[in-house]
Amino acid sequence: MGTSADRTAGKGGDWTPLKVATTSYVRGLGRTDSRGRAERVIARHVAVLGGAAAAASTGVAGSRGISRLGALLSGFATGGVQQTLNTLGLVRLVGQDRFLVLDELVTFIGGTGDDLDAQAARDASCDILDELFGDADSWQELAGVGVTEVELKHLLERFLALYIYNRMPVVAERLSRLDPASQRQADQQMRDIIENLVGIALPNDVGNIDWEGAQGKTIAESAMKSAYEAISALDAEDQA
Repeated sequence: MGTSADRTAGKGGDWTPLKVATTSYVRGLGRTDSRGRAERVIARHVAVLGGAAAAASTGVAGSRGISRLGALLSGFATGGVQQTLNTLGLVRLVGQDRFLVLDELVTFIGGTGDDLDAQAARDASCDILDELFGDADSWQELAGVGVTEVELKHLLERFLALYIYNRMPVVAERLSRLDPASQRQADQQMRDIIENLVGIALPNDVGNIDWEGAQGKTIAESAMKSAYEAISALDAEDQA
């Protein structure tokens, strides 16, 4: 499951409804209304972050991660792995093995992990890079990895969904009380719900996007804002 267990919890205020919803979800896992309970948990964590607008604006590592992952993936799609690493100032990784390449790319995308926001981005980066590179281990195998425009969009959306999930407090601690099979079931259900709400609008020619400039920043911030608004609305739908 995700590594959000160290996202500390507070007391009172918006924390109370989140904790109540999370406990209710854990106790009712497997029931017919389990998905609705999961949606309530996901929606209520947004209030703890200050609401949809605040959650989006404080998701600095996530927005930066989208831009940097976009730069990486669009480079892979148009120029290949080695050329992209050269272009992004990562020439030192050329010829290296999987461990070093992926470790450095996690830092490139997610930062150094010196706060909880950056750690959420790093965790998401790890999952995305594992998915991207698959079983590739040697430099020759890593350098042969390619990305289509469809895959690029999918991976960006997956990164954002994982980042949002990793920012959620309380949940991992509550899920840890379940047996391993139930933990996996709950973890996957919540990830699926978030992924279904995440969308990133991209121009037709992703190779021409200035990912590390104003255009990339706009795409990332817009996607973050839309995702948190959609997630927050789940609770409003539940109360309607």
